[in-house]
Amino acid sequence: MKVSGTLREYKLKTKKASGEIVYCGQVFEKPPLRVKNFDSWLPASHYDSRSCTYNMYRQYRYLTTAGAVTQCYRARMKVEVIAASKCRRPAVKQFHDSKIKFLLPHRVLRRQHKPRLTTKRPNTFF
Repeated sequence: MKVSGTLREYKLKTKKASGEIVYCGQVFEKPPLRVKNFDSWLPASHYDSRSCTYNMYRQYRYLTTAGAVTQCYRARMKVEVIAASKCRRPAVKQFHDSKIKFLLPHRVLRRQHKPRLTTKRPNTFF
């Protein structure tokens, strides 16, 4: 059995109501060297018609289920560097100041072999 550290090669069973992981097991492909077609449902991506809401799905061709899921995530994500003038989120814009200063944390060094009771207060300013 191949032991892998990545979670994408494992099959997760979750409760539909709360999203709690109930079971986690490795997915073994039946014919591992044959290209197969996979459907990928994207419940976060949906569109509303006049009558109801439709969840979108896409189809991928890959050797393994884990590879098809990776292909799906890479197709959905797009990452690029943008200029500071194009930033819209206030949580990111607050750090654009070039003269920004942060407070130094008060660190208390805890040594294992130091006596617990001492006459000197710890120096936390560095």
